[in-house]
Amino acid sequence: METAIIISSFFLVLFAVLALYDGFYLHIFKYQLHNREESKTEHITHTFRAVFFPAILYFLFLKQNNHTAFVIGLTIVLLDILVLGYDAFIEKDSRQFMGGLPRWEYIVHLFVNGFHFASIAVYLSIRLTFQNGEIMISNTNQSPGYFNLLIVNLLPGAIVMAILHVFLCMPKTAPIWNNFRGKINCC
Repeated sequence: METAIIISSFFLVLFAVLALYDGFYLHIFKYQLHNREESKTEHITHTFRAVFFPAILYFLFLKQNNHTAFVIGLTIVLLDILVLGYDAFIEKDSRQFMGGLPRWEYIVHLFVNGFHFASIAVYLSIRLTFQNGEIMISNTNQSPGYFNLLIVNLLPGAIVMAILHVFLCMPKTAPIWNNFRGKINCC
């Protein structure tokens, strides 16, 4: 179990770093997808996924001794997969303003989503067992303290990113960010 927790933690950290670069710097700051009419639906899918991530951290990873929370977490993961599929489907049209999705960003998307779902898959290998033809959900109260510390430290940033994404979906609040971004002479 210890090895699986280390691997899951490693993938979560890699995901968080790449997601910050992709989701914040590229999508919001550099390309400003929320300001482009053809990219608004893509931004909405990113917003759903940004809201799903802290919920996954909380319900799936943090509430380790609660079966109901685990099922809620799994449900959110399934919704996340569906939204990811839709996001990939619309991305070509959404990025026509820049000649399509650059290959290097496509590769970033592969890695960020790979790390995200790998962390979940490894964690599920700890929590789910099969006995007598039934799926059993085991508690992992024995998880090392550093794993819970990692999740607790990822949550505030994930919540801030979710709030920012929601904020940018609203026509009355998005200009506040645009004004702030305009004052930063970068990128």
